[in-house]
Amino acid sequence: ATGEVISAEELGGAVAQATYSGNVHFIAENDIDAMQLTRKLLSYLPSNNTETSPYFGTGELDVSEDLELNAIVPDDPREPYDMMEIIKRVFDPDSILEVQSHFAPNIICTFARLNGRAVGVVANQPMQKFGSIDIDASDKSSRFVRFCNAFNIPIITFVDVPGFLPGVEQEFGGIIRHGAKMLFSFSACTVPKISIVIRKAYGGAYLAMNARSLGADRVASWPTAEIAVMGPEGAISVLFRDKIKKAENPEEFKKELIEKYKDSFASPYPAAKSGLIDDVIEPSQTRQYLSICLESLKNKTELRPQKKHGLIPM
Repeated sequence: ATGEVISAEELGGAVAQATYSGNVHFIAENDIDAMQLTRKLLSYLPSNNTETSPYFGTGELDVSEDLELNAIVPDDPREPYDMMEIIKRVFDPDSILEVQSHFAPNIICTFARLNGRAVGVVANQPMQKFGSIDIDASDKSSRFVRFCNAFNIPIITFVDVPGFLPGVEQEFGGIIRHGAKMLFSFSACTVPKISIVIRKAYGGAYLAMNARSLGADRVASWPTAEIAVMGPEGAISVLFRDKIKKAENPEEFKKELIEKYKDSFASPYPAAKSGLIDDVIEPSQTRQYLSICLESLKNKTELRPQKKHGLIPM
């Protein structure tokens, strides 16, 4: 899946299975570490699917602001940043338990706690493949979302996705079929679902990250968000291809069109006007927003038509 050549010596062992096949979700150093890891994992899970997960809060909401979040996203939209830094700053200290951290690192799946309440977090990682979704990322996140739903764990997504990863290898590998698993998994969830758009939210990949149309209960964005069908450069090249060719100075004309597109669409406010998102929030207020939303949704119930099960794209 990574395109790397693996030697025979590397095929065995936990690290190889965790990195390349995704069969191993956690790696322990020894038996004691394995037991401690298992104990930590179970601390996020209820005894069965009719109960809520263990609660470690005091009953009070910590809605403090973190002003450093206001400067964490670079001004250049092409410059990466570490999404895990945002996650660590938003959720309770030392509450992060990442799942399959070695596999498909372009998407983060992790357990966390917010005011003592367990949540599952799915987030794009711009440090890897610019946060785009590939086949492995689709499978990894879909499984995690369905796991959280099975155990009544609310799901929070952090979105910075430029699209599905392009390329012949991905197309022939069935990226559409695998990406559809994310759409199915999120839409089938009945637990509270909250999405925060951090930066890029383009096309079908944004839908796959739990957009409003997939049934998200709350959707907010940072002021840095760009919510559109595709990026400004790609959109202008498609929409105004003929006009650009006929222009006296094609490059300058294209730049003007791109700037107009950015002003009109590459911000969260047109999306808010259309009802695609609920709020535009300051990054420093992210914990506050999530805390209030999660509290208001803690008794959410959703009745679905009785059926055996849905048909997930396999």
